[in-house]
Amino acid sequence: MTTEDGTATDDAIHYFVDESGDGVLFDGKGRVLYEAGNTPRHFILGMVQIKRPEQVAESLETLRGRLLCDPYFKDVPSFRPAARKTAIQFHAKDDLPEVRREVFRLLMTLDFKFFAVVKSMKNVLDYVRSRNAMDSSYRYRPNELYDLTVRMLFKHRLHKNRVYRVIFARRGQRDRTAALKEQLLLSRDRFLEQIGRKAADTTLDVYPAFPEHSTGLQVTDYCLWALQRLFERGEDRYLDMLREKISLIHDVDDKCQKGYGCYYSRSKPLTLSHIKNRQV
Repeated sequence: MTTEDGTATDDAIHYFVDESGDGVLFDGKGRVLYEAGNTPRHFILGMVQIKRPEQVAESLETLRGRLLCDPYFKDVPSFRPAARKTAIQFHAKDDLPEVRREVFRLLMTLDFKFFAVVKSMKNVLDYVRSRNAMDSSYRYRPNELYDLTVRMLFKHRLHKNRVYRVIFARRGQRDRTAALKEQLLLSRDRFLEQIGRKAADTTLDVYPAFPEHSTGLQVTDYCLWALQRLFERGEDRYLDMLREKISLIHDVDDKCQKGYGCYYSRSKPLTLSHIKNRQV
């Protein structure tokens, strides 16, 4: 339901945000990590929008309970609570292939939307070197990349509803909740200025959380893992399972179509051929 000016009036919008890759470029000796094959070649910030998080949580917890009771998994280390893996949360990298298959099968039936921004670490490196050439005092920090992709991811997504709740996966020891909220507000206000709208009358709540305490973040993790497998390994079968859930993927550094990158959606799906023909 919306008002006459297009503003939605329904319940709060819930976003769950996580990343694939950490944005770190160099090791302690100044060597480029991704060139040595030690880190992913892409940084991906993704989120899922879930209208009824409690329903999604109930479905995933029911699945976890069923798997924990399955004798097939009784001696699997990741099913022991002390391991802090599948027994307490779904995490695509740590879960067994049999578990991943069950999770993906369930995700296909749940109500959520997936959004992502993809940055090439090669382009990030080129930017850093260019900045250093102009300003020798400049020092790259991974938070720069994270904040940039936050602004890109949320550019059009914080101005229609009355209440937004954004849950970020915790990163490291430092609490960046205030800094991330600042980036969200900056992204929203820039967009409103761009379209000639006054400041939005919205409530924006931002929370950090560990995935084990947030089922929504576990959904985001699985979506990110599927997208990463396509970009890093050319493996598309996992993302294919989530086609109906993909609202928008922005491949920022692929200039094959426009200077601002390429956009993919459910109606214009990202495929393996796009990855093979990227111009980055």
